Amino acid sequence: MRFSRIRGLCCLLIPVLLAGCNSADGPAQQSSEDAGSSVQTVDLVLHNGHVLVLDEASTQGSVLVVDQGRVLAVGDEGLLQTYQADEQIDLEGRTIMPGFNDTHVHINGRPAHYIDLTEVTSIAAMQALVAAKAAEVGAGNWVTGYGWSEDQLAEARKPTLADLDAAAPNNPVMLTRAGAHSAVFSSAAFALAGIDAQTPDPEGGAIERNANGTLNGIIRERHNELVGKLIPPADPASLRPSLVRELQKLFALGITSITQAMNPLDYYAEWQAAYAENPGQLPRASVQHYYLGHERMRAFRQAAGEGDDFLKVGPIKLLADGGFTGPAAYTKQPYQGEDTYRGALNLPVAEIESILTQAHNDGWQLGVHAIGDAAIELVVDILVKALQAEPREDHRHYLNHFTVMPSLATMDLMAQHGIAITQQPNFLYTLEGRYVEYLGGERLQHNNPMATPMNRGIHVAMSSDILPLGPWVGIYAATTRKGQSGTVYGASEKISRLAALQAYTIGGAFLNREEDRKGTLAPGKWADFIVLDENPLAVADEDLLQMTTRATYLAGRQVYARAP
Repeated sequence: MRFSRIRGLCCLLIPVLLAGCNSADGPAQQSSEDAGSSVQTVDLVLHNGHVLVLDEASTQGSVLVVDQGRVLAVGDEGLLQTYQADEQIDLEGRTIMPGFNDTHVHINGRPAHYIDLTEVTSIAAMQALVAAKAAEVGAGNWVTGYGWSEDQLAEARKPTLADLDAAAPNNPVMLTRAGAHSAVFSSAAFALAGIDAQTPDPEGGAIERNANGTLNGIIRERHNELVGKLIPPADPASLRPSLVRELQKLFALGITSITQAMNPLDYYAEWQAAYAENPGQLPRASVQHYYLGHERMRAFRQAAGEGDDFLKVGPIKLLADGGFTGPAAYTKQPYQGEDTYRGALNLPVAEIESILTQAHNDGWQLGVHAIGDAAIELVVDILVKALQAEPREDHRHYLNHFTVMPSLATMDLMAQHGIAITQQPNFLYTLEGRYVEYLGGERLQHNNPMATPMNRGIHVAMSSDILPLGPWVGIYAATTRKGQSGTVYGASEKISRLAALQAYTIGGAFLNREEDRKGTLAPGKWADFIVLDENPLAVADEDLLQMTTRATYLAGRQVYARAP
């Protein structure tokens, strides 16, 4: 069903909470009693729906008024003579809420040899894609791809070197697992890298082997350093069209703002070019970079937060430990079924401390990858030490992931010193099998916690890290604590629907230092919002997984509409 559009007069009653509200960069509000007979012309009015402001007061209405790219007012349909709208949309009972702010994603341009594996459901289908791409690029040339997960494959196992050799015997192949902490390679790729059965495991990683000692094709954590570095780099400008397409795909998921979680410093210019060529047509973005030392960062000539309303420099990224898909996250106790193995740090402790301290002292915001409880506690101790030596008000440092819950004492330190989290509760759902296999007891029950850190006073935002990309699996998992099997893990970690939606909107805006401009539909904020067929506060739990975006607006302009 299409929206009904008419031109004419529309008015609304502004709730008491919002009446008279002023934003530093937005218009003053006017109560219905004060409006009198005056009529104000505005750009857009959407009415006859459910408007979720998602502010602290849980304000709702049936009408949203937008002018000059910002929310002018939210209320009901009691007054019909206050605003003259250039465009009026009848929502027909649908729901409006702020656009999602995903504070940990990986969006990249794609070279010609790349295959998208995020929707692949069998190794046979993967092989068909590899074979087709190999025929396209020609013998001897690389085939790469991303997004497979053994949990989604009909064969219920990882792809292997033998699988890739059968599909592309004359091509080096590298297919990265969802989450990007491991990859599978073909024999040709291993031959180029000089890897054989006698090659020792790299520090902080693992070259997997079959029971008889032969290679199975999987490398955990150090796959890019050992083999991926051999892939010829694409010309950055050639990737720009696909970068734009990947960014615009986010609108269909209801995402209007992101934090790009990892970018080479010299690639930021391509993001700037993409945004300059597509003004107002891409999600608002904050881009994380690696810290390359005081002098290199000075030469970059841009500081955290610099940019404009659509693209700006974000926090410094550091990966303290490995990921969990291996697993290689650094934990205090050995993994279930292991005598001593508990993952590893990516860098020596002294180097982690040096980088974080230098970056903090240089004034950067920090967004640190820390998954295992040992890594989390180490990073928090380093950050607290840096903050005590060089206090900074409102630093907004945060941890990415926070998968294995640390001690209560560590969480209390985080709350005391304002160290936040961007959490991915969707991991509970998509990585259920990994957690059941490698974690047990309380570690399993409290994986990817939300309620406990929130209750300790820690600011927690939600994000996806593309496992999968999009908000609804994370919202489902955060509010039900269910894995794909339907099993509930740690019911005490459940949070409310409202809290989950707020963590995915205003929670991320806070990490971006933009809570005064986005994250809710309060008057004066950017009119970045989405239209849903159903009210996410009212649907059944399982229906959350089926939620889709009907339309997405950025600064009051429609940038996506679902095909009929």
